[in-house]
Amino acid sequence: MELGDNQYGKAEVRLVRVDRDTDEHRLTDLTVTTTLAGDLAATHLTGDNAGVLPTDSQKNTVYAFARDGIGEIEDFALRLARHFVGTAPSITRARVRVDQHAWERVGGHSFARGAGTRTATAAVSDQGEWVVSGVEDLVLLNTTGSEFHGFHRDEYTTLAETSDRILATAVSARWRHSAPTDWSLSYTAAHAALLGAFASTHSLSLQQTLYAMGEKVIESGSTIDEVRLSLPNKHHFLVDLAPFGLDNPGEVFYAADRPYGLIEGSVRRPGASDPGLAWW
Repeated sequence: MELGDNQYGKAEVRLVRVDRDTDEHRLTDLTVTTTLAGDLAATHLTGDNAGVLPTDSQKNTVYAFARDGIGEIEDFALRLARHFVGTAPSITRARVRVDQHAWERVGGHSFARGAGTRTATAAVSDQGEWVVSGVEDLVLLNTTGSEFHGFHRDEYTTLAETSDRILATAVSARWRHSAPTDWSLSYTAAHAALLGAFASTHSLSLQQTLYAMGEKVIESGSTIDEVRLSLPNKHHFLVDLAPFGLDNPGEVFYAADRPYGLIEGSVRRPGASDPGLAWW
């Protein structure tokens, strides 16, 4: 037997920081996951833990670094990843993912939970540094402007073709940067590109919408080389009201939670480098 690829870390460290230096407090709500790899064969093969930085230490590092301020989550992830590679002799690669949970201000020190989760992942190794930004659980819906017809039919196909349907999804999108940038402006532009493409695309398939959204994200920032999207099809079925003597001219729907179609794909800038990072 021989040991294959391996890694370890601390998953889903919950962190909330309140900045109180102005009358209007600032709230940052994060979930941080650290993942380390390197010369760790001994702990697997013999139980020698000399090269293992405990996951509890990784958790404590997240909190200690937050004391100095968080800033943009891409920068926070990079700070942590660089620290683990630079201070733990056995660690040669660190990946840090940060999820920022949205809160909207409703007062000087009052907040309401917002929509979508901003994400960032930073990786540091002897092969370089990579940053991936993104958003998850961005729920979008078009009440019209979506069709689905002309698809392949086999002996098990019962789905009716349609030229007008509700199109709803919960977007998960991640985009890889080729160079550092203004992370806040880049995220704002990419987020707006996702919304704009979804709203403006007359969709003949969710796949077509996915490509349009990815294309607009890449166009939104010169440092974005590739975007990967996962779009679950949140089906809305027209309710048959005929048994009650009522018509239903596209007004009453049943929103099904499962099963659902899942459309996934990536869009890459022409000539963009491929880091070969399957994890991102």
